[in-house]
Amino acid sequence: MSFRDLRNFTEMMRALGYPRHISMENFCTPNFGLVSEVLLWLVKRYEPQTDIPPDVDTEQDRVFFIKAVAQFMATKAHIKLNTKKLYQADGYAVKELLKITSVLYNAMKTKGMEGSEIVEEDVNKFKFDLGSKIADLKAARQLASEITSKGASLYDLLGMEVELREMRTEAIARPLEINETEKVMRIAIKEILTQVQKTKDLLNNVASDEANLEAKIEKRKLELERNQKRLETLQSVRPCFMDEYEKTEEELQKQYDIYLEKFQNLTYLEQQLEEYHRMEQERFEEAKNTLCLIQNKLKEEEKRLLKSGSNDDSDVDIQEDDESDSELEERRLPKPRTAMEVLMQGRPGKRIVGMMQGGDSDDNVSPPLPSAVLCALGLAVIDGSG
Repeated sequence: MSFRDLRNFTEMMRALGYPRHISMENFCTPNFGLVSEVLLWLVKRYEPQTDIPPDVDTEQDRVFFIKAVAQFMATKAHIKLNTKKLYQADGYAVKELLKITSVLYNAMKTKGMEGSEIVEEDVNKFKFDLGSKIADLKAARQLASEITSKGASLYDLLGMEVELREMRTEAIARPLEINETEKVMRIAIKEILTQVQKTKDLLNNVASDEANLEAKIEKRKLELERNQKRLETLQSVRPCFMDEYEKTEEELQKQYDIYLEKFQNLTYLEQQLEEYHRMEQERFEEAKNTLCLIQNKLKEEEKRLLKSGSNDDSDVDIQEDDESDSELEERRLPKPRTAMEVLMQGRPGKRIVGMMQGGDSDDNVSPPLPSAVLCALGLAVIDGSG
C-alpha cells in the first residue's frame, strides 16, 4: 500500500460518481463493510444486471461474496484479483480495487464523460501510452501470422483425413504380434538404459571436474597470496638507485629550466632580428627612392647647363668655342661631383669611381652605403688596396 495508490483510488471513485465520500484514513484498519460496498458498486457499474448476494454477515457469506466477485471480474473483465488481500479489507485491498476502478475510469475517459480535475502527473499516468503497446502489437501480428499458417496446415490435413482414416482403421484392425512388440520394447529399454548410463557417467565426470576445479582454485589462491606478499615486500623496500634517480631528476629539471629560458631568449632575439631586417629593408628602399630622385634631378640640371652653354657660344669662333666647351665642362662637371659626394656615402678605405669625367680620385671617408645603391647609380666600389 502506498499513499499514491490511496490518492488515485479516492480520486477515481469520486470521478466515477461513488455516492459516499472515501477518505484515506478508511483503510488504516480493516474495514470489510466498506470494501464489500465498493466491490458491489463497481460490479453493478460494470454489469448492472449482475446478481451477487450482498450478505456479508457471517464468515462463509464473506468468503462466498469475495469468490463471486473475483470470479465475475475474471470471466467478464479478465481482471485477476487477489482474494486474500480483498478479504483483509485494509490498505492492501486498495491495490486490488484499483485494478477495477482504473478500467472503469479509462472507459469513462474514452467515452468523453466529465470528471473531476486530477493532478497532471496522475493524468499522464492513466493516459494510453502507444509506445508501451508496440511490443504487444508486434506479438499480436506474429500470433496472427502463426494462426493463419496453422489454419492452412490444419485445412490441408483435414483434406487428407479420408485417406488417413482408412490407413488408421487398417492399422487398428491389424492384430498385434507379440514377438515384434517384445522386440521393440527391448530395444527401447536398451536405449533408455544406455541414456541412463551416459547420464551417470556425466554426473561422475561433473564430480571429478568439480574436484579438479576446486584444486585449481586453491592453487590459484595460494599463488595470489604469495604474489601479494611479494608485492608488499617490493613496495616496502627502497631501491638502491633511488637517491641517484632523484638527484638526476632534480638536475634534469634545472637543465630544463635553463633550456626554457634560453629558448625564450632565442625566440625574442629572432623576433628582434626580423624586426631589424625589416627596418633595414625599409630604409634601403627609402634611400634607393631618394637617390633615384636625386639622379633624375642631376640629369635634368646637366641637360639645362648643356642647353644654356650652347646658346652662349653661338657668337664666337671655333677656337674660342673649343676653349669655352672645355671650360664649360670643367665648370659643369664639378657640380654633380660635389652633389654626388655630399649625397653618396662611401666606405673608409675605398674609393668611388664614376662614369662621368672630371673630379679628383681622393678617398672620402663617410658612413657606409649599400653596394646595391651604388650599382643602381652606375658606380663601382673598389677597395683601397686595389
